[in-house]
Amino acid sequence: MSESTPRGSRRLRAFSLAAAGALLLTAVAASPASGAENTIPGVDEIASSPNLQQLANVPKVGSFNTEAALNSDLAFQGNYVFSGNYNGFTTLDVSNPASPQVVSQVICPGSQGDPSVFGDLLVFAVDSVRSDDSCNSTSGSSSQESSWEGIRIFDISDKANPRYIKSVRTDCGSHTQTLVPSKDGKSVYVYIQSYSPSSTAFYCKTPHDKISIIKVPLDDPTGAAVVATPVLFPGTAGNTNTSGCHDITVYPELDLAAGACMGDGVLMDISDPENPVIISQVRDTNFAFWHSATFNNAGTKVVFTDELGGGSGAICSGNHRPNQGADAIYDIVGSGADRELVFRSYFKIPRLNTTRENCVAHNGSLIPAMGRDIMVQAWYQGGVSVWDFTDSSNPVEIAFWERGPLSDTRNITGGAWSTYYHNGYIYSNDIQKGFDVLKLDDPRTNNARAVAFDELNVQTQPSYPACTTVLTDRQNGGLDITSGITCLDGATVNGATKVAPGAGLIAFNSTLNGGVTATDASVVSIVESRVNGGVDAIGATVRDSKVNGSVRTS
Repeated sequence: MSESTPRGSRRLRAFSLAAAGALLLTAVAASPASGAENTIPGVDEIASSPNLQQLANVPKVGSFNTEAALNSDLAFQGNYVFSGNYNGFTTLDVSNPASPQVVSQVICPGSQGDPSVFGDLLVFAVDSVRSDDSCNSTSGSSSQESSWEGIRIFDISDKANPRYIKSVRTDCGSHTQTLVPSKDGKSVYVYIQSYSPSSTAFYCKTPHDKISIIKVPLDDPTGAAVVATPVLFPGTAGNTNTSGCHDITVYPELDLAAGACMGDGVLMDISDPENPVIISQVRDTNFAFWHSATFNNAGTKVVFTDELGGGSGAICSGNHRPNQGADAIYDIVGSGADRELVFRSYFKIPRLNTTRENCVAHNGSLIPAMGRDIMVQAWYQGGVSVWDFTDSSNPVEIAFWERGPLSDTRNITGGAWSTYYHNGYIYSNDIQKGFDVLKLDDPRTNNARAVAFDELNVQTQPSYPACTTVLTDRQNGGLDITSGITCLDGATVNGATKVAPGAGLIAFNSTLNGGVTATDASVVSIVESRVNGGVDAIGATVRDSKVNGSVRTS
């Protein structure tokens, strides 16, 4: 959700863009979503493809249960989900995803409330001018030196009783924020994305072509402070296209970051986290507002989103072209400092919405499916879409779920703000309707349940083991994995499985008629499978499986 008016009167953007040409509906051949492109559900009705169903909904509660208190981003840790809201955040226990339980609610107003978690810390973004940094603050004036906006840091070691321990003021506040773990493990950096400078603002003056970088010492988080304010777009003097960034997704393992910087999409080298360096920069005349970015697991592609209409426009009503308010898929071509972003195609949901529904590409995440590039994504009142971009030039939707409009008489800002896949389920934060849990049942994605993360901040993108070979049929005889990662998806192995040092095995919904042995393997993960023999693999994960033999994993 973007805000682009001057600091003294910031509010949600609500504008229309004259569209040339009619919306061309994307064909979804042989897809569960086929045939539903022109179906518009009624007020509060639900429509979906057969492979994506709702398990649970937790309505907004307490002071969050107002139309003005918008639900925002999500972060994950163990069995807990942290749900951001313009008035604070809610902690939910999802150990039973079909019945999430509210553990705590922190009331601490300050849009837009994006949370990130790291160990015992939660970082909360504040992008509205406050009278001070306290949770009892009121709306402030950007022209006053006493005004405050930036990030708040909470201690979440006790999930039922989070404690506010530190604030850090940043220029123009923190519209979004992204965590970057330090290489020595002693601190975590927070990349602050902010914009909307004004000549009358005390802390947010033009030019503002920069980000702020906060360093948080893990042994003393109250020592958090701004350590750098790198100018990403020097010489533009606060150009409306590049006056800051909206969102940055980092891929720490690859020392890469992808920035959605309003008028630009950028690829950055973050090997020195205090000094990010742009190595490729692109613009697109079809894009109005570069909003967010997602890498594929290999780090060879980036999906950028265009938030045309600022999150409040009806961009899926048929009055806009399919390359407006859509995703753009870029391949990363070349190596090192010569890497470039190369455009391949657009993707937009193939369904019409009413003119009462705000709908545009928004926050999503990868689904760690074997050998494929698939992501789930929020589209505000356009709902939830699951789509495959393995072929960068031919993206295809494979599932969807949506509610009908909130009203047929007035415009209400609502719908899915952030929709992410985490450890087998899809979690979606609906601006008005609350927290949704969805279950995707599809042969192309079910094997993603073999991958699990202890902690997930989607904008700090983790890697997962990449399959070198995927086996789906019967293997007559044993399996000797000498290199790469062999993935079994519904396969049967009639014999012993051996994994050599450095090689890997991931088995999902498979039967191994023989023991599994591994020494110094890169990964051994056996999930929802049956092993008729023992497992001898130090460091292996054996989850939701039946093993008819001894198990040694530690």
